[in-house]
Amino acid sequence: MRADLWHLGGGLLLALLLGLILGQLFFWLFLFTLGYVLWQQRQLYHLYRWLQKPKKRPSPVEVGIMEEIVREIDFMRQRHRSRKDKLSQYLKRFQKAATALPDATVVLNQYDEIEWANEASRRLLGLKSPWDMGQRISNLIRYPDFIELMALDRKVPSTIELPSPINSALHLNIRILPYGEGQRLLVVQDVTRLHQLERMRRDFIASVSHELRTPLTVLRGYLEILEKGKNVGSESWNRSFKTMGEQVGRMQHLVEDLLMLSRLESRDKKSAETLVAVPKMLAKICQEARILSGDRQHQIHLEADAALWLRGNEQELHSAFSNLVVNAIRYTPAQGNITLHWFKQQAGRPCLEVRDTGEGIAAEHLPRVTERFYRIDKGRSRKRGGTGLGLAIVKHVLSHHEAHLEIESELGKGSVFRCLFSIGRGQQPKVHFSKTG
Repeated sequence: MRADLWHLGGGLLLALLLGLILGQLFFWLFLFTLGYVLWQQRQLYHLYRWLQKPKKRPSPVEVGIMEEIVREIDFMRQRHRSRKDKLSQYLKRFQKAATALPDATVVLNQYDEIEWANEASRRLLGLKSPWDMGQRISNLIRYPDFIELMALDRKVPSTIELPSPINSALHLNIRILPYGEGQRLLVVQDVTRLHQLERMRRDFIASVSHELRTPLTVLRGYLEILEKGKNVGSESWNRSFKTMGEQVGRMQHLVEDLLMLSRLESRDKKSAETLVAVPKMLAKICQEARILSGDRQHQIHLEADAALWLRGNEQELHSAFSNLVVNAIRYTPAQGNITLHWFKQQAGRPCLEVRDTGEGIAAEHLPRVTERFYRIDKGRSRKRGGTGLGLAIVKHVLSHHEAHLEIESELGKGSVFRCLFSIGRGQQPKVHFSKTG
């Protein structure tokens, strides 16, 4: 830069002196300016030709500012080449690591076309490289549930379990994760062994529950006969018969809940469904709840939108809703308030809220209350007749009905259990019921 200034200044001074001496000042200044511009154009031309094919042509030998520009460009090229080599090495290491993984990994671009897939994707998904590169993943995995999953929000991770498209004996867990600029990462894990163990567990529970149902029914029948008989024995014997009857009843309740869970886990989510009159169902549940409350005299209220019905399985919905109400009765003190509210949210989603003024649930227990047999206070839960399966049943029923359970609770202030259904589940009834309150 400094050399250019010296050249420019020296040239102008020389042109000025020649012009003054020879008496043609403007001519010499114009001649110098023209020569300087042509010289700069020549340097720019050499620079342009070099930038077009920097690997085939040597860097131009220039002076002044052009020399500095050439040196800086050359330095940036070398730094870029070094960075490119490092990135290439990192990419090769990543590809080797991903290839060694037992899980299938597929990189999808913004159009869900396959950009890269590891070796496990061939074994689990049947993808073939390089023939399937550039293909839309939904053209190769054509399960309707998978296609629906791919249509969801691209920024939200999602998971589904499906049989392998090339081997129905393999059961796969498929996760779709946001990745890079508009890309998505497909991670597929073989969970066949876990699926088999889960099926064995369900079959075992179902078999044991069926086997227990008949002897428990017989045993309870004989206990009721003995308890009702006159002069059966001493007072201690009578108390013993009553206690046995209560315990047999609790076991029967447990068996029924286990059988319900087994049916829910084995039921096809695409099973036939009907239009359910939810307001009428909730009115019946409230009547049953008042009988169950008995001497505790809970204040049970129902607010239901009579024009809002639900498409679903009536038996399962009744089981889920009644479980929520029964739980509210069990854990709400005598004469406490229990309110059922069936309505459509502002977003258009059908919603059932079961609100109580009971004991409430501590925050650390909320994430686990829907697990099977999870009890906050084991001793008190058994004393109240709970099986620890009620909320697990609710969770499974809602899962089959494209819904989820939200729980809000605070110790000493009660709880709110909220069932939120998808917009498409809400239906208008053919016959309108009057609003229930």
